[in-house]
Amino acid sequence: MPLQNRVDPFGAIHAVPERGMFTGNRGIIHDPDTKTLLKKRWALPAWIICVCQFRNARREPMGRNRPGGKAGWTELFFLDEVTALTAGHRPCFYCRRERATDFVGRFGKAFGVTEPRAPMVDKRLHTERLASGGKPPSIELEDLIGLPDGTMVADGASAYALRGGKALRWSFAGYGDAKDFDSMASRTLGLVTTATTISVLRQGYLPVWHPSADT
Repeated sequence: MPLQNRVDPFGAIHAVPERGMFTGNRGIIHDPDTKTLLKKRWALPAWIICVCQFRNARREPMGRNRPGGKAGWTELFFLDEVTALTAGHRPCFYCRRERATDFVGRFGKAFGVTEPRAPMVDKRLHTERLASGGKPPSIELEDLIGLPDGTMVADGASAYALRGGKALRWSFAGYGDAKDFDSMASRTLGLVTTATTISVLRQGYLPVWHPSADT
């Protein structure tokens, strides 16, 4: 049985076989004895995106990974960085320092902050994340053209990533065929990616895509 630690674009956490390209965390939100989630879905406002392999680190997912046999942070998994960013996470400064510095630097440019810091990003994101109570604003079809690549929108429970003027349907296994925006004309659309992350994407941050987005 897969553990309940796979994250969808809305920030919800599922138990599915597919693991994805990236891991990350929201603090300690699991019981290591049962390897199940607690009722809470985050323990702190810093939601980060990490690489699955870093130096010689070895972890037991949802186990006891702190000194003294205590529960460590709960390992979450994402299809790709686009998915993780949409769910409201941002790059980790420990294992992805270059990418994290780039992300926070572009955040500073977007919001006119001379010396941006990660907690500033986390504070804004935490008010916008759907999984922490944010509300997805409705958008019109014509608005899709002005959104940067890597933004996700949804028509109900289905999410679509925007890339190159097309909409790619998201799943835990990868992206589906690219569709023209006009094919979504009859649908009621909501913006899933947080406003802060969209602003960073507009500044040129280039997230890592799952290979299925290239097919």
